[in-house]
Amino acid sequence: MPEQSNDYRVVVFGAGGVGKSSLVLRFVKGTFREAYIPTIEDTYRQVISCNKNVCTLQITDTTGSHQFPAMQRLSITKGHAFILVYSVTSRQSLEELKPMWEMIRSIKGDLTDIPVILVGNKCDEVENREVVQTSKMFGF
Repeated sequence: MPEQSNDYRVVVFGAGGVGKSSLVLRFVKGTFREAYIPTIEDTYRQVISCNKNVCTLQITDTTGSHQFPAMQRLSITKGHAFILVYSVTSRQSLEELKPMWEMIRSIKGDLTDIPVILVGNKCDEVENREVVQTSKMFGF
C-alpha cells in the first residue's frame, strides 16, 4: 500500500527503444520527443484527480538495459503499479518482458490488488509490425 492513501508509485519497464520515455513524457508534459535518448532512470510527479480526490503519481521511467538489476528490484519493491511496455515492431521486446514479469511476481507475491498493464507501443508503424497477438503470454 502507498505511504499515504493518495500517493502512488507507478513503474514503467520495457526494453530499450520501445518508447517508455515517450509515453511518460506525453502523459506528464503533453510533449513528444523525436530523438531517442537512452534513459538510466527518471522520476516524474503528476498530480491527478481520482474519485474526486487529489492523488500524486510518482512515475519511474526505468532503463531499458539489464545493467542495473538492483535498481529494478528496488523499483519493484517500492512500486504500487507497473506498466510493461513493448514495441509491436519487435517481438524480442515482448519476450524481454517475461523475466521482468516473473521478477515482479517473485518480489510482490500475490498480484491480485496490484495493477499490471501490458502496453504495445509504436502501433503507428504497421508496416514493421512483428507482434499481432499477446493473449495468454503472461497469464493475465
